[in-house]
Amino acid sequence: MVKSFDRSKAQAPLIAQETVQQTQVHPIEPTFYYFAYGSCMCPVDLKRTLGELTHPFVLGPATLKGYRLGFYRRSLHRNCGVLDVVKDPTASVEGVLYQLPWRLSDRLDEREEVPSGGYRHETVEIHFQNQPYANVRTYVVVDKLDEEMAPNDWYFNVVLRGAVTCGLPEQYCWQLFNHMHQLQQRHWQTQTLRSA
Repeated sequence: MVKSFDRSKAQAPLIAQETVQQTQVHPIEPTFYYFAYGSCMCPVDLKRTLGELTHPFVLGPATLKGYRLGFYRRSLHRNCGVLDVVKDPTASVEGVLYQLPWRLSDRLDEREEVPSGGYRHETVEIHFQNQPYANVRTYVVVDKLDEEMAPNDWYFNVVLRGAVTCGLPEQYCWQLFNHMHQLQQRHWQTQTLRSA
């Protein structure tokens, strides 16, 4: 005697197997905290060099106390001044806290030109949601310029886009805008005087 095919019994093992697969615990990937204060605040631009979406790794706006922002590096790649942080006990820097997978560490170092001596790691304490976070990685310029150098329009825009997108305080975004704009104005005035 041939038994008839019972569809409900055939589906049961498949459904049970899918449920087990969905509830399996996958090992958590090792991560590190990263405080971005320049173009890396923009997850879209960070994706460009890291090669994958970075929005899921954004924790949110954070503050680095005891440092100030400045354009103390000339980027050969961008042909303009780029951001740096300098110790200053009276100041603070707003930025974005990421929790990145360790597998992206080398690519982030390449972006920040660590292998060629552009930036170096600095371990800092930042404040995120009114809580201190120790052992956070950020980057500081190795050979700082004596004076700040103006950013170009592209860098200006990507820094502001990151600051606004990731929810930095509006007042800080305006300070950042004004600082970059003043540097550009000074640069253009200097160029005009030289060409006259």
